Amino acid sequence: MSRHFGEIRQVAYLVPDIEAAMDHWANVLGVGPWYYNPKVPIRNYHYRGERHEPHNSVALANAGALQIELLQPRNDVPSMYRDFLRAGQQGVQHVAYWTESFDADLARAEAAGFRVCMGGEVGENGRFVYFEDRMADGLPLPGTTIELSEVAGPKGRLFKLIREAAVDWDGHDPVRPFPDLTKL
Repeated sequence: MSRHFGEIRQVAYLVPDIEAAMDHWANVLGVGPWYYNPKVPIRNYHYRGERHEPHNSVALANAGALQIELLQPRNDVPSMYRDFLRAGQQGVQHVAYWTESFDADLARAEAAGFRVCMGGEVGENGRFVYFEDRMADGLPLPGTTIELSEVAGPKGRLFKLIREAAVDWDGHDPVRPFPDLTKL
């Protein structure tokens, strides 16, 4: 457990074909059901201080308490995802810590030397930030990028629904649409 953020709650994979990745995870690994959103409605997205309009497809499922995210960027806007793919990488791009105290946890992280590189919002109480791969003092953060994700409100209820659906999942209906966050 991280003394800064608590438990890692999500591991995210950047994939070149999200539909094939969901099929693999569901049918080979037995992980599912997958909740799929072909275009995540991200507001107030920023990367290195500049605003952009990303188009990302996302699928979420749980493997026990850990949420697995499959992510496929569908456009070429500047992002840490694009940087990762342009470096010739695929697979695990970030781990996420979840919080219901976003402002306090973000302030604590920044005081500890973490610097925000990218962020935005998904629904109400669904802010997220990704930290630079270097600390404020220039020291590298080796390994996977860190996301801090707010899970109060509808996004938190969605994540609970996904976790509960995985508990006794029997393999049927492996890909499901995201429910409307405004109705959760």
